[in-house]
Amino acid sequence: MKIKTYENLHETFLVVFFMTLAGGFQDAYSYILRGGVFANAQTGNIVLLFKNIIDLNLSGIISYIVPIFSFILGIYVAVIFEHKFKDKNLHWRQFIIMFEIIIMIIVAIIPQSHNNIANALLSFSCAMQVNAFKKIYGLNFASTMCIGNLRSATENLCNYHITGKRENLENAKKYYAVILIFGLGAGLGYIMSSFMGLKAIVVTAVLLLIAFIILFFEKWE
Repeated sequence: MKIKTYENLHETFLVVFFMTLAGGFQDAYSYILRGGVFANAQTGNIVLLFKNIIDLNLSGIISYIVPIFSFILGIYVAVIFEHKFKDKNLHWRQFIIMFEIIIMIIVAIIPQSHNNIANALLSFSCAMQVNAFKKIYGLNFASTMCIGNLRSATENLCNYHITGKRENLENAKKYYAVILIFGLGAGLGYIMSSFMGLKAIVVTAVLLLIAFIILFFEKWE
């Protein structure tokens, strides 16, 4: 018997909570411990990339261009996973989470002298995640960044004030809740990075593992 009331378990807060916590954690970890590079926020990386291009800072250019291209590659691989692993014993999203967990463990043992490799892996992982988990209760959202969620939340809140439709208010609450969860993940990432150093990213692997286990129930009848 299914233990859920929503058709797609991967779109519920039960799964989204852990995926979004992991997303916020990774951004804080990469920025604090991996040279001021964002694992998720490629907008920030693009801004800093072009700053370094103007400054003719080759090392800076490499530091920011690597995660950007890794993010692109991660999206590409996630789409392949979606099409190639639909009929396997595991849900294709579980394959992606499993891949992410392996990446987190690898990143935990990469020294700071190889931050570019660590950031490449983190951005690759985040890209797969954002492509695999794109909805919450049927609404488009992102578990690894906030700008789209903030826009959607505010648009729905404004529409509620204009039309009075309760649905818009409920949608706004969902988006703002996701933003809060992302922030909590970033805060947790900051705290754990201070205590555990480079190995703090293993906490993200634990969060992802919980989501991985929950997704088994999506297939049960």
